[in-house]
Amino acid sequence: MSYIADLHVHSRYSRATSKECTPENLDLWARRKGIHLIGTGDLTHRAWRGELLEKLESDDKNGLYVLREEYRIRDAGASDAFIPRFAVTGEISSIYKKNGRTRKVHSVLILPSLEAAQRLSAKLETIGNIDSDGRPILGLDCRDLLEIMLELVPEGIYVPAHVWTPHFSIFGTFSSFNSVEECFEDLAPYVRTLETGLSADPAMMGRISSLDSFHLISSSDAHSPSKLGREATLLNGKELSYRALREALLEGEGLEGTLEFFPEEGKYFLDGHRKCGVCLTPEETRELNGRCPVCGRKLTKGVSGRIDDMADRPQGYQRTDAKKYESLVPLPEIIGALEGKSGAGVRVQRKYLDMVQKIGPELEILRTVPLEDIAAVGGERTAQGIKRLREGKVERIPGFDGQYGAIRL
Repeated sequence: MSYIADLHVHSRYSRATSKECTPENLDLWARRKGIHLIGTGDLTHRAWRGELLEKLESDDKNGLYVLREEYRIRDAGASDAFIPRFAVTGEISSIYKKNGRTRKVHSVLILPSLEAAQRLSAKLETIGNIDSDGRPILGLDCRDLLEIMLELVPEGIYVPAHVWTPHFSIFGTFSSFNSVEECFEDLAPYVRTLETGLSADPAMMGRISSLDSFHLISSSDAHSPSKLGREATLLNGKELSYRALREALLEGEGLEGTLEFFPEEGKYFLDGHRKCGVCLTPEETRELNGRCPVCGRKLTKGVSGRIDDMADRPQGYQRTDAKKYESLVPLPEIIGALEGKSGAGVRVQRKYLDMVQKIGPELEILRTVPLEDIAAVGGERTAQGIKRLREGKVERIPGFDGQYGAIRL
């Protein structure tokens, strides 16, 4: 069976997240989007784990969970054709000194049960405050975090998160590890999967030969339920279980590919200085010695520039053995652009829900639904916009220094 997974999400207990991030709403939006497997997020937070224990139930002992029937929100715009499964996941922010530099790295942990999450959390709470934020900040070397997980939950999966984000990632400009081995030392063989992040895609990462052996996944890192699936992972296996998920992420068995943002739409695609309105290519940044031409301060190096630093292959290089990936734009953004409205506006959301109700889940509309079916409900312009998206015929306005880019159809 083929299914879509979004494993990096957050609860309402994480900083800067929506109060709507509840198990009920995550289940609801997973059905609206067409996501079959969703992360719980925030596994270390005591109150969130308590809520998960109350509202989720084990799915036949296979290491995944489903929302209890009494909590399911009945909604005409949410398909009942499938029941989303939950995998126990969470993100840890590690801030620590290593080799004379301050490192700030985010990691996603995926565990086989809520009981395993409790065991791991009991250890981590002796190291730092894990209840103040759903994504706790710990002064813990990533290598040591991995070691703790392997000792307490050897079946766990460790994934460096959004690996190119400048401020909080393994390869980002400000952490500047140049390899998985440099970060994890003797435990590097246990890290086999990397998360691409919004400002990069597999083709960009393919320019770095040292990353060829890693499996790539994508996730939304959603801070509100409506953002689920903006990036996701395509899987194919005989069963929907934790065991099959682990084989896919660690061995590549059943890992089909990813659904991606256009990387230009990400907040850190190019170099720049948002305060001064300066956006530059890596070549332009080098000519300016990394300094803002307006204020003279150091520019924030974006993902493109950082990949340029590490790349040993030219731009446009394509691996013959690479997994497939598709670049998408969220359906509300398409509707909003065509109507000259905000994607979050009432009118756009009304049309979005009408399309999902009458046609099917959002990701199916974007990827596979016949254009004539889309036109019959959403109108001919919407169908043509999605046709251009599928063909990659888009205008790309790049993001930089924390400012989202834009994709125009």
